[in-house]
Amino acid sequence: MSARARYARVLSTPHVTPLLVAALVARLPIGIDSLAIVLFLRDRTGSYATAGIVSAAFALGGGAGAPLAGRLIDRFGQGRVLVPLALVHTGGLALLVGLALVDAAPALLLPAALLAGMSIPPISATLRPLWGPMLGDETDLLPTAYALDSVMIELVFVFGPLLTAVATALLSPVAALALAAALLVAGTVAFASSPPSRAWRPDPSAGGHGWLGALRSPGLQTLVAATLPLGFCFGAMEVTLPAFSEDMASRAWAGVLLSVWSFGSAAGGIAYGARAGTLPLARTYVVLAAVLPLTFLPLALAPSIWVMPVLCLVAGVAIAPLLASGNQLVVDVAPAGALTEAYTWPITALVIGLSVGNAVAGVLVESADWRISFLVGAAIAMLGSLLAFTRRETLGVATA
Repeated sequence: MSARARYARVLSTPHVTPLLVAALVARLPIGIDSLAIVLFLRDRTGSYATAGIVSAAFALGGGAGAPLAGRLIDRFGQGRVLVPLALVHTGGLALLVGLALVDAAPALLLPAALLAGMSIPPISATLRPLWGPMLGDETDLLPTAYALDSVMIELVFVFGPLLTAVATALLSPVAALALAAALLVAGTVAFASSPPSRAWRPDPSAGGHGWLGALRSPGLQTLVAATLPLGFCFGAMEVTLPAFSEDMASRAWAGVLLSVWSFGSAAGGIAYGARAGTLPLARTYVVLAAVLPLTFLPLALAPSIWVMPVLCLVAGVAIAPLLASGNQLVVDVAPAGALTEAYTWPITALVIGLSVGNAVAGVLVESADWRISFLVGAAIAMLGSLLAFTRRETLGVATA
């Protein structure tokens, strides 16, 4: 079956396209909030340090809150948790903006940022359990559906910053945050109101896995452990590419290079989705985890600004396929009744890795140079490859 036919079959399945549109709208704030918070607080406080700390608190809140939200959804259903979370998130953002407008101490901004981050509805984690019921007997299309979801996430990181730039240029960073809140509430309500979401029911065994919850699964532990170094590498990229751009030409090039990187990931995801059903899933994940760090190593050797876009394109190609195969593996390794929570843990690992990668890369760029930062990011990603390989049996990969 051709790539076009596979994607057409997925998109023509009842309820899929409207649900994907709702999920895209609800997830667009992921690409808006952090940048808008930094721009807003830089204007209000005059300090990038304060803006960065508050933005990090927002991101870490999102990573910490996702598993808890996933556990609640597994026990009580999607609509009963998603919509209240969206409203609390909006209130948290409003509180953050209000405190900053009255020049509150930075220490007071952190709890508001944590609240807003922790209450982000885990749309990605709630969408993925719906693929099986929506596609029914067409299980051969599941890899294509997961790849399509990964491509949609890349679109979030392409269009989110663009919307932020437009809203900030025309109005203000506060307008960008208001837009993000409106999109999140509208998208979440549309998602939770969709027939597949309303039809989803918690498993009777939900809540019976102790305090570890979904993390009782050795396979999920492997996915989380392998994703954490991957997030570090991505976080290092976000800081190191601007440093490279400033050194070689102009910092303005950073946006171009990040967009090319995301485009490469989207292209890789589309290609993966066209062929994924023919490949052994767990083995594919382990191979992709080994390949991805190798695509980042050439970045440290970039001789000019004109070569770097090609290298960024190549560095992005394995990202969406790796994330898509990992997300599909969650279905195989998650404990019964903890599927939504299980989907949130790799996301949490990715967010934590991103935050640490941002911080470490900033130090490396200032104390050494951007080449060292690229190399360290790739080396840390290799740790994820090693973990995936040495624990491959927990994912269902034969050792012989």
